[in-house]
Parts: sequence; C-alpha cells; structure tokens
Amino acid sequence: MIDAIVVPRVREVAGLPVLRVLPSLARRSVGPFVFLDQMGPHALAPGHGVDVPPHPHIGLATVTYLFEGDLVHRDSLGSLQPIRPGDINWMTAGRGIAHSERSGDAARAAGSRMHGVQLWVALPRDAEEAPPAFHHHPAATLPERDDGGVAIRLLVGQAFGLVSPVAAASPLVYADLALPAGRELALPEEIEERALFVARGACLVGDTRVTESQLVALRPGPARVRADGDARLLLLGGPPLDGHRHLWWNFVSSSRDRIEQAKRDWREGRFAPIPGDDRDRVPLPD
Repeated sequence: MIDAIVVPRVREVAGLPVLRVLPSLARRSVGPFVFLDQMGPHALAPGHGVDVPPHPHIGLATVTYLFEGDLVHRDSLGSLQPIRPGDINWMTAGRGIAHSERSGDAARAAGSRMHGVQLWVALPRDAEEAPPAFHHHPAATLPERDDGGVAIRLLVGQAFGLVSPVAAASPLVYADLALPAGRELALPEEIEERALFVARGACLVGDTRVTESQLVALRPGPARVRADGDARLLLLGGPPLDGHRHLWWNFVSSSRDRIEQAKRDWREGRFAPIPGDDRDRVPLPD
C-alpha cells in the first residue's frame, strides 16, 4: 500500500520552528499539493504570538487549517479574516497576491496554543495567471459524518459520501480524520495520488507504523488505516499535476521566467500593499 514515507525537516518561519513535509526528496507533490508545513503545537506565552509579515505568492492557492489557536489573515485584496480551528482559509494567488498572518490581539495578550497546517495547491496551467481571490469557510459549513467511530470532516472536494462547499480550481480531496485507538478506516480508491499526514498520534498502514508529523504516500488500490492510539490524520490527494512546477521561495509556476518576473515585482514593490498591515515586509531572499 505504501509508496513513500516522508520524514519532515525543521525550518523557521517568522521566528518559530515549523515542520516542512512537502516538497521532499522522497515526494515532491501529492496530486496538486506541492507544499505542506505543520505549525506547532506551540505554547505561546502572554505577549507573544505568530507574526508572518507581508509576503507574496503566485501560481498557487494557500490552504490554512488550524487544530488549535487563531490567526488573522490580511491580504492585498483588502481581506481581513480571523481563522479559527476547523475553518478553511483558501487564498488563490493566481497572477499575484500578498498576505500576512498574525495572532489576534486577544490571543497575543493572554497567551495561546498554536497547531495547524498550511498547504499549497499548484493551480492548473490554464489558471496560473487567474485573478487573485480569497474565500473563507467557517468550520460549521464543512460536512461531517461518523464512519464506525471515525469522525470525518471533508474540507475540500468529494469523498466518503460528502461534498465540500469549498471551490477548487482542480479536482482534489482534503479531509480531516479523527480515529480513536484501534479504529480502522478504508480510504477512497478513486483518488489517483493519495497521502496521509499524521497530525497527532500514530497509525498503521498495513504493518507499517507511521508516526506523528510523518506523511505516508499511498499506491493506487485498496488501502486501510488503523489508529495506533488516538490519531488525527489529514488525507490529501488528487490527479497528478498537469506538468512540472518550479518552486522558489513563495512562488510556484510552470515557467522559470515567470518566477524571475515575480522576484523582480516583489523586489521593486509592484505587488499591491496590504491594507492595515504594512509592517515588516519580508525581503526577497538572496
């Protein structure tokens, strides 16, 4: 059942350690998903918070999902949106957008816990230069069901007899699975490329134990997962990408020249500013 197991690497974002899962040497992408970072779990002391300053994107959609904590999203379209556990925050960069993510004032003052995942979805070639857009979906709007004691929340796409209201530019599946100890779940076979990310706990895929913060990419065909203790898993996947993608910093494109243009645009201030957040603009890396 297993194609590859990805062990994350530690990186730093805005002064906090994150676990970078995708891309990796073992697996560059899963369907259209080309990036996965896990934030936390972190305990943030009173007076401290998450501060991801204004930075740019092209050619992708960012998908932010929290298990604990809250963030405030701002972008160059003028969006201002708190993100809370269970919400889906979907931002389409297309031809270019800038955004920031910071802890809210109340969470920063009181101290909080932070645990979440951000994914990037590469846009199809014919949508890479689409106008930027932003959509937020509160947790209560996302469909859920119980399957033999397994709590399934479908975040994006169609699977497990559920349909998400989140609109994506390409067919994909993203689901949050909460498995009590010893419970099993059959995974959808119709997803061409699939992977499970272990957000909490551990699971067994066949006889292979996959531990917290690891990603297991699955081969086509029948597959079952069993919780080894209580486990929280994310299922992600979809059809393979429609061609190679170049990734550099926050930019994704099928064209190297387009990425070079995005570098110049950010360096020379041609991305639109973010209303209400013009602090600490992230410089272009050397």
